[in-house]
Amino acid sequence: MYLSLSTALELALPADLDPLAEHALSRQFEGRLAGIDEAGRGPWSGPVAVAAVILDHQAVPDGLADSKKLTEARREQLYEEILETSFVAVALASPREIDARNIRAATLLAMARAARALPVAPLACLIDGRDVPPGLPCPGQAAIKGDGRLLCVAAASIVAKVTRDRLMARMDQVFPDYGFAGHKGYGTARHAAALTEKGACPLHRRSFRPVALALGLRDD
Repeated sequence: MYLSLSTALELALPADLDPLAEHALSRQFEGRLAGIDEAGRGPWSGPVAVAAVILDHQAVPDGLADSKKLTEARREQLYEEILETSFVAVALASPREIDARNIRAATLLAMARAARALPVAPLACLIDGRDVPPGLPCPGQAAIKGDGRLLCVAAASIVAKVTRDRLMARMDQVFPDYGFAGHKGYGTARHAAALTEKGACPLHRRSFRPVALALGLRDD
């Protein structure tokens, strides 16, 4: 199925993870149906990570699910299996981009980057959430709670989460005062205390209210 970029997808999407239904959906696009999801919208520091995944529906890893419902060990295992069996691309939106654009716009930017970076050009994209990002290389459709309904989006959620967690663990070695390896940049008591004591590092999102308050950039 070939569609122009201006075509709005209105696919009937499954309500729950359904391998057969999704395989049939993928065949409409010659197997080039990409799922897109992000990790890291809420943290005070670090980038937003986005993954785009085109599954091989003849070799879907067992146990794909929303990354938030999986243990870290299971996410890591599935991450490796997804990379072995699927077409995958990852893109980031940096803290600087988040501050300049706002978190929503920066996330949408990274989603388009990931879709365009896939080694095989997708013919359609299914995006977790309510927004279809501008700049996709193909038509797209938003899927609310897509990571719990669509295998390709669940796979993308796992890749994005593992990618970002690994990055924040490495950044803990660069900026050891903040505890990034533990909280991955999310707001915790330890993170707040370190921010107040040490100030911000280049990973911090200065436009986020808790960071701005700690740095005295706002007083509300």
